[in-house]
Amino acid sequence: MIKKIVKEVEINGKKLVLETGELASRANMAVKASYGDTVVLVTVVSGVAAPDIDFFPLTVNYEEKLYASGTIKSSRFVKRDGKGTDEAVITKRLIDHAIRPLFPKDYMDEVQVIVTVLSLDACCDPEVLSMVATSAALTASDIPWNGPMASIRVGIKGDEMTINPPSSSELRADQLDMMLSFVGEDKRLLALEAEINMLPEDKVLSAINFGRDKSDPIFKLLNEFTNEVNPQAKKYAYESKAVPEDMLIAIRELAGEEIKLSVRPVGESDAEALKEAMTSIEEKVITTFEGKYKKSDMQRALKELEKEAMKSLVLEEGLRVDGRGEKDIRELTAKIGVLPRTHGTGLFTRGQTQVLTVATLGSPSLELLIQDMYGERTKRYIHYYNFAPFATGEVGRTGAPKSREIGHGMLAEKALRPVIPDQKEFPYMVMLVSETLSSNGSSSMASACASTLALMDAGVPIKEMVAGIAMGLVFDEKSSKYRILTDLNGLEDGLGVMDFKVAGTAEGVTAIQVDMKVAGLPFTMVSEIFDRSREARLKVLDVMKQTISTPKAGVSEFAPKLLTTIIAVEKIGVIIGSGGKTIKEIQEKTGSEIFIEDDGSVTVSADTLEKSQKALEIINALVRDVEVGEIFDGEVVDLLDFGALVEILPGKVGLLHVSEIANSYVENVADHFSVGDKVKVKVVGLGEHGKISLSKKALDQPEGQDSGDYIRRNDSRNSRGNGRGRNRR
Repeated sequence: MIKKIVKEVEINGKKLVLETGELASRANMAVKASYGDTVVLVTVVSGVAAPDIDFFPLTVNYEEKLYASGTIKSSRFVKRDGKGTDEAVITKRLIDHAIRPLFPKDYMDEVQVIVTVLSLDACCDPEVLSMVATSAALTASDIPWNGPMASIRVGIKGDEMTINPPSSSELRADQLDMMLSFVGEDKRLLALEAEINMLPEDKVLSAINFGRDKSDPIFKLLNEFTNEVNPQAKKYAYESKAVPEDMLIAIRELAGEEIKLSVRPVGESDAEALKEAMTSIEEKVITTFEGKYKKSDMQRALKELEKEAMKSLVLEEGLRVDGRGEKDIRELTAKIGVLPRTHGTGLFTRGQTQVLTVATLGSPSLELLIQDMYGERTKRYIHYYNFAPFATGEVGRTGAPKSREIGHGMLAEKALRPVIPDQKEFPYMVMLVSETLSSNGSSSMASACASTLALMDAGVPIKEMVAGIAMGLVFDEKSSKYRILTDLNGLEDGLGVMDFKVAGTAEGVTAIQVDMKVAGLPFTMVSEIFDRSREARLKVLDVMKQTISTPKAGVSEFAPKLLTTIIAVEKIGVIIGSGGKTIKEIQEKTGSEIFIEDDGSVTVSADTLEKSQKALEIINALVRDVEVGEIFDGEVVDLLDFGALVEILPGKVGLLHVSEIANSYVENVADHFSVGDKVKVKVVGLGEHGKISLSKKALDQPEGQDSGDYIRRNDSRNSRGNGRGRNRR
């Protein structure tokens, strides 16, 4: 066990502390990191490579413990922490995307990174702390890794730009929330994930530059920590899985020209022809060198040669494998109203990538309840993304979504969140489900486009239309030659070095996600990528606008009909009633569902507008203040010995005393009224606990005669036990 080592730096007035030597001593490296009162533990462990493995088996786990915030799971039947939230999956993917490019290309030993949030201070973000601690653990360990990387969060709230803003939802940055990672002395951009409130590209670039400038103290901390923990920078010797040079030369001589011909532009529709050609070449190579080289090594060599051929085609000839120019977008089509009974649908096709999004609207009572380290909260806008095996012409398993599907769904959700109307403007819960029907590159950005169409088809008054595009990069590190590729296709994604997804409106950016396969992107390229992505995004929006340019005026006939009102907070109890009796009666009577917020916002939902209107009338009547002198056309709802109960407003009943029925003596109330009769009455008195006194004869009295004195005299007699009503049986 190494000695306990602690290093710290101050960020935004709080200490960021890295510590090792006390916890998890059997891991290759364990780092306890704290920022304020937020504490995370990061462990990194390596294993051995599988004999025939042809990929780098990196596993990242990010675990949020409820105990970190002193929380016990609210379920009555399960108290153990269960499946992580979608947000935890996103953090795991972000860590993976950032650290993966810094492992040696020929390194294929199994590596596992486990990040555990042990203590949560809602003012100190655990995600950026986890990124920094992971970098510290890998850099200081004996695991081969070309760090350190410095991670920082940039937020814009109002007009103020800050680093590492609070993670609690109430304090989180509302204009821009961006996680950035940089590597190297020149601070190359390594990873980026952002949610943005329609800010222009130059503002986003300023935020990236701001974070880059502010990352120096983190680099300094990481270097000091590593130098003390592992002063010799020792890394263990591993078995290189690089393709043997002699084998690469032999296969290049045998099949190099065929591979070059196979990637010549043939059009996207002939992608299967390319696949067949490479399969034929692979069979030829394996047959020729069987017994001399391992099959898995030969397959990796072919992939290297295919990448080499594509890189040469793009960089030297300016051609892409599907025949497009570097700025060209594949053929686009957009449709709405694809399904007959759903609330809204959008079908977006870009080349061989096709996504169908279905929008479903619901009552606020259907909002998703989430319990995490920050407590319980509800979510009214959700985007899910599904990717079935048939989308790539393959067979495979279906079922629970993988982290990739969760990540793509969350990216599209972030892209559209800034344009979703406020709940007071549009009270519905909104759920989008994107079904990837065909995929050949950037289905997540296609889902953002399809979802915009679905929302507009559903009649959701979104603020602006959103579209997304993925930018690729072919880069030769030796010559520094590069070409940015607009609208990345599947092969370019697999053989290229970057997937830079940007979504936004015509006015600005709403979401970004960057996935790199090289150790950082020279910063001079970022501005060019933004310019190109904006140019492409506007073209996509133009095509979408030809299908639908403004949201439909109303929601689908199959969607629930919602009406809203605001009542005084002190009147909420009137609507709910004792033990919920009143609200249940209204819902049963009208066939509606009523949802009441703590601020007095009331939403009524029903399958028809008439039912919603009826329920809202009753609610408004219950909270309406009745005044003396008002006249109503009421309905008799019950007969008593001493008078009739008359409903003057929905849910509001007053007493028409026997003495107020007529100017003459009334022997029997039933001689004058039956239940269900309509009667015009005047409010002549208001008592405690909402009691209402009504009069019919006051409307029949000669003008100038005061019925009020008569009522008071009768009330006075009744209070002494001499009133007619009290003695009737």
